[in-house]
Amino acid sequence: MTDQAAQTPQSVRMWFDPTCPWAWMTSRWLGEVAEHRGFDVDWQVMSLAVLNEGRDLPEEYAARMPRSMRMTRLVTTARAAGGDAVVKPLYDALGERIHHQRRKDDDALIAEALAEVGLDAGLAEESDAHDATLRESHRAAIDLVGDDVGTPVIAVDEVAFFGPVVSPAPKGADALRLFDGIVAAASVDGFFELKRSRTRGPQFETETKVETA
Repeated sequence: MTDQAAQTPQSVRMWFDPTCPWAWMTSRWLGEVAEHRGFDVDWQVMSLAVLNEGRDLPEEYAARMPRSMRMTRLVTTARAAGGDAVVKPLYDALGERIHHQRRKDDDALIAEALAEVGLDAGLAEESDAHDATLRESHRAAIDLVGDDVGTPVIAVDEVAFFGPVVSPAPKGADALRLFDGIVAAASVDGFFELKRSRTRGPQFETETKVETA
C-alpha cells in the first residue's frame, strides 16, 4: 500500500440529500475512510428536489421531492443556527431514523433528531429563509460534476465525482482500497464513467469491521 501520508487529502467535501439512501451508504463508507486516514469531511447539502425542478418525473418519485426539500432546508437552517459542527451529527440522527428505522413520521423524527443534537426545536418548522444558501451549496456540487447525476457528490482536493454507489458500505481495507481507486480514476482527465447494474438495494445493517492491511 502506498505511503499513508501521500494518500491523506487536504480537503474532502461530500454533498448529500438526507433522504437519499445511496448517499447515506456512501457517507458511512466515507466516514470509515476518514477515520482510518485521519482527515475531516466538510459535509455539504444538495437537494434532489432542486435537482429535479422542472423535470417530468414518475409519480412515485415526484412524491418524494417535498420530503427532500424539507430535510435539506432543515439541515441548511441548522447550519445557519449552529454552525458547521452540527451538520454531520444532525445528518446521522436523521439518517438513522429515515433509513435504518424507515420511519415516515417526519414531524416526530425531526423533533427527535433536533433534540438528540441539542438544537432548538423551533428549527423543525419548515422555512424557505435559507433557500438561497441551499441552492448555492447545491450549485457548487453541480458545477463540479454536471447536472446529469444525483447525490452524493464528493470532492477530494481538486478531484470531484458522483458516487460511489455502494451496498453495503465497505469497511476497513476494502473501504480504503475503494477510496484510493476512485480518486485515482477520477483524477485522469477524460475519464467520465464506470458503471454496472445494481444487484441489490441499500443494506443498512451494521457490518463486521474488517481490519486494515
